[in-house]
Amino acid sequence: MLRLALTGGRGFLGWHVRVLARALGWPEPVLVDRDDLRDDVATAAKLAGVDRVLHLAGVNRGDPREVAAGNVELAAALVRGLRRCDTPPPTVVFANSVQAGNGTPYGDSKALAAVTLAAARPDLVDVELPNLYGEHGQPYYNSVVATFCRLLAEQRAPQVDQDRELNLVHVSDAAARLMGAPTQGPWDADMPGLRVGVRELADRLAGFAAVYRGGEIPPLTDRHAVRLFNTYRSHCFPAHYPLPTVRRADARGELVETVKVHGGGGQTFCSTSRPGVVRGEHFHLAKVERFCVLRGTAEIRLRRVGTDEVVRFPVEGTEPVVVDMPTMWVHNIVNTGSTELLTLFWTNELFDAARPDTWAEAVELTPAEPAVAAA
Repeated sequence: MLRLALTGGRGFLGWHVRVLARALGWPEPVLVDRDDLRDDVATAAKLAGVDRVLHLAGVNRGDPREVAAGNVELAAALVRGLRRCDTPPPTVVFANSVQAGNGTPYGDSKALAAVTLAAARPDLVDVELPNLYGEHGQPYYNSVVATFCRLLAEQRAPQVDQDRELNLVHVSDAAARLMGAPTQGPWDADMPGLRVGVRELADRLAGFAAVYRGGEIPPLTDRHAVRLFNTYRSHCFPAHYPLPTVRRADARGELVETVKVHGGGGQTFCSTSRPGVVRGEHFHLAKVERFCVLRGTAEIRLRRVGTDEVVRFPVEGTEPVVVDMPTMWVHNIVNTGSTELLTLFWTNELFDAARPDTWAEAVELTPAEPAVAAA
């Protein structure tokens, strides 16, 4: 269990680091904001006593001069804080880029930032990260995956002006590498990459969107397919839910189509809940999970990890709908009726008690459990 300090902790990568720390049961990371970095004493105070500082803050886009100066100054500010710190962290990790030293203002400034940090900390852990993608990335900023997903969620078609090969790594894997996380979860600190062309990526995501628009699950053939699909779903939530079901009735009774999976399986189970009973109170990092109430009245409640706003979906068995749990959102289902609740659950993978990808947390925060603002 490590105590972390993060610069850039409110950004895309920083949020995923904080989510993974939450899953591991580590203390909430200390956030070193840009205001702190302007004050050497404030920075030193926040770094004191932590086990590992992750330097994630950077300037990715904008005026070339601001990009070039910004990355170097952020590194220099961290160095000044480290030098003022009475108990500096044993480990300093820099979220560098594979573009370091490539002749662009961004790449050259990342390389110079690494030199600046290493001059003060020769033991610097310098991790060159490729293109990162994942849930809740900012369109037109964090990655082309986020841009394509947002366009498709808005039922617009991605445009590919120039095709080239990308090496994509899921942001949770990058977070695990930077954190030095153990390997018993759904993350992979070896950062396995997906090599894909931009046009192929657009077509693949468009295929996901076309299938999912009707409530069906597209082929999830490997871990990158699952994570790309989860990334797309993060741009659909909550506006696209609940999803309607197909109902058929005749003299014998009714049939409700709840799950249609293209080229895959998973696990389906049903549970009953007495009035007032709450099920869930956890989140997943990679697992796709679907709820469908078949009898009774309930409310499905969800909260993005690191925030305090709760999204609520009232559902009834008389009008069955499905709600898919977005990854990294704490969720539960509450029987709000006076009779027994019957709920169908589906997940894209068989339950593995050794690697359950189920991380306990309550949807409703107490005053003693304040949320940290998400990216």
